[in-house]
Amino acid sequence: MPQSMPKLGLGGNAGPKSPAPARIAKKTASKSKTPRIQPVKSADRTLALLELVASENSVNFTQILKDLNIPRSSAHGLLKTLISSGWLGQDPDSKEYSLGLRAWQVGQLYRGHYHLVGIAKPVMDRLASSVGETVQLARLDGIENVYIAISESAGHGMQLSSRVGGRLLAHATGIGKALLSMKDPIEVEELLKSSDLPQYTRKTVTDVDQLMKLISSVNINGFAIDDEEYASGCRCVAVPLMKDLNSQTLTALSITMPTSRTDKNWPLSIVEPLKLAAQEIRSIVGTTDEK
Repeated sequence: MPQSMPKLGLGGNAGPKSPAPARIAKKTASKSKTPRIQPVKSADRTLALLELVASENSVNFTQILKDLNIPRSSAHGLLKTLISSGWLGQDPDSKEYSLGLRAWQVGQLYRGHYHLVGIAKPVMDRLASSVGETVQLARLDGIENVYIAISESAGHGMQLSSRVGGRLLAHATGIGKALLSMKDPIEVEELLKSSDLPQYTRKTVTDVDQLMKLISSVNINGFAIDDEEYASGCRCVAVPLMKDLNSQTLTALSITMPTSRTDKNWPLSIVEPLKLAAQEIRSIVGTTDEK
């Protein structure tokens, strides 16, 4: 009988939450000659509020004031507007705020990776059943992995507390390093240097030079790993999947498992079926773009 496992975060990881997207990048002076677009304060606050609620599932008024550092009167106004328009809802008992029906409706209209997920999911389901572990598909958004599909092995795969649409910082995950390996190394180095890189466990790599070596090794080995770098007791093997030349969307595929179920030949023991699944997906999509 499979042992019960604690609920874990996406990427084969338990515990710590990823910072909300709006608060990840460090504030650095732009070196680009392109004029910087000045954000509209009210729109910026509205987006930050929606991202906070989405990342936490539900939040109370005190947490909104603390995390977003906005005046109480402004917060009241934003919340009232978002509730009346259906973007947020409020629980009558707990008084906490969560995403509303309008957010779901708009989300359903997004089709940026709809075609890929439709092709990949059956392949991922078969892989999860075959290896008995959790399989994940993610795309890169800045310094974060955004998970767009998950397949779990019935009764045996790693249970995830996060969900499709969840985000994790790329530096601490195998799938994140696989995604970053598909970008120009100069861009990756600049991205890492301009971002906060939290240390989640004693194995988390936060030194940019060391991270660049790990990311570069993906191009040589054909895969990336997370050896308890995001959460103790969890391991992940990932391979780059494909790059959409039109949208520049980068995607990668991974297998997540508890350390207790890895053998002495890990990660090589799990890489081959993962690579075969990635190749099958690429073949169906009609591209041979791989690392």
